[in-house]
Amino acid sequence: MNGNFESIGQNEQAAQEWASLGFMADEDLSIPEDKVNKYEIGRSFYQLGKLHYDKADLQLAEKNFIKAYQCTERPRDTFSILKILGFLIRIASEKLEDDKANTYIQEAEVIVEEITTVLGSLNAEYFYNVGTLKTYRGDFKEAKVNYELAYKKSKEENEPELLAKTLLALAVNGYNLKSFEQALDYLNQLNQLLKIIKKNYLSGAMFLFSAKVLTEMDMHDKALEHFSLANQVLQDKKCWNLYGYVLLGKGVVHKRGGNYEKALDFFLLAEETIDKVTFRRLSELLEREIADVNDNSVDLYLDKTNRKVKERALGTIDFKHRFVLLEILFLLARNPGSYYDKEDLARQIWKDEYNPLIHDKLIYTSVSRLRKLIEPKNDRGDKRKYIIRGKDGYTFNPQTKIRFHMESKTEVTRTIGNIELSSPV
Repeated sequence: MNGNFESIGQNEQAAQEWASLGFMADEDLSIPEDKVNKYEIGRSFYQLGKLHYDKADLQLAEKNFIKAYQCTERPRDTFSILKILGFLIRIASEKLEDDKANTYIQEAEVIVEEITTVLGSLNAEYFYNVGTLKTYRGDFKEAKVNYELAYKKSKEENEPELLAKTLLALAVNGYNLKSFEQALDYLNQLNQLLKIIKKNYLSGAMFLFSAKVLTEMDMHDKALEHFSLANQVLQDKKCWNLYGYVLLGKGVVHKRGGNYEKALDFFLLAEETIDKVTFRRLSELLEREIADVNDNSVDLYLDKTNRKVKERALGTIDFKHRFVLLEILFLLARNPGSYYDKEDLARQIWKDEYNPLIHDKLIYTSVSRLRKLIEPKNDRGDKRKYIIRGKDGYTFNPQTKIRFHMESKTEVTRTIGNIELSSPV
């Protein structure tokens, strides 16, 4: 049980030297016993797998992790096997290979079950792996229970690196359960711990994931700041496998902030950067975001949170100091085809009982101003009619195609096993 590929052979040059001895052959792993033993070979393949994983060469990473797995023995290398399978599951998830991912997950479940017959007492690493397996299966509540046990025991066992991975896993769990404030709390704890133990890849993953949480909380400036921090840390480590996700994340932040042109720049840059054959999940996400931004069928994007409206001909219109006009727009746009008379508008917009001496001119002037802002002229000089006036009041043209803030016409590409490349192994 003491064998652990993670803690031995960290030197990249040594890993490359093992490769130069001819251990990269696809079939033959037979090495003279007087040269090197099977465990050392497996350790070297594992380190090469990690090296290629960081450099975004997932194909070679997968080959080396499989070779490392073939060199393992149970029960000596049980936890090392789980690490290897963890990398393979993440690679299969990115490549959208369901069958492979499920095979690896099933194998990991068998191994975790075997651990209970070998360990004298269940330690932090055991509970961490059980939590990860529950995450693979989408049982986030049970995953949380096990991660919390891993958190407690890693403190008792004085395992700071495992504690750091558990904190990141708990943050991911909070994100999956939509407990964003709790996720940020775990990330803040992790940030303090990483100032002591200095694990750069975990730091990069932490900043990247913090940015995702902040994006969901509409804290756009902080999200962009954390995406940049993630990129800086990962580049310092010469780690490129998450660069495309950093660009995607920045694009999403700008899109949610109403800056569709800048969002498109980031999406296109990410698309040019990645290997689309290997990074299939990221490629699909980018294709959908690009198609969404370029969707010429949408007349109006409405963002009430940031008080912005994007009209396809006029571009982005700032409603920052036009509170009443924005309220009228959203009332009508949420219910296209439904007419609102003066009494309705006085009550719902101004929170007042209708008084013709007060409201008639106020309503007419406000609607006219709103039309001037959002209704462009066509080639003949006629305005496109978004807001229609009838004898019963005003309505929004039901033929207008509208997209509301954070509303997407496409489904988000799923993550096999509910896990991503940046998740701790």
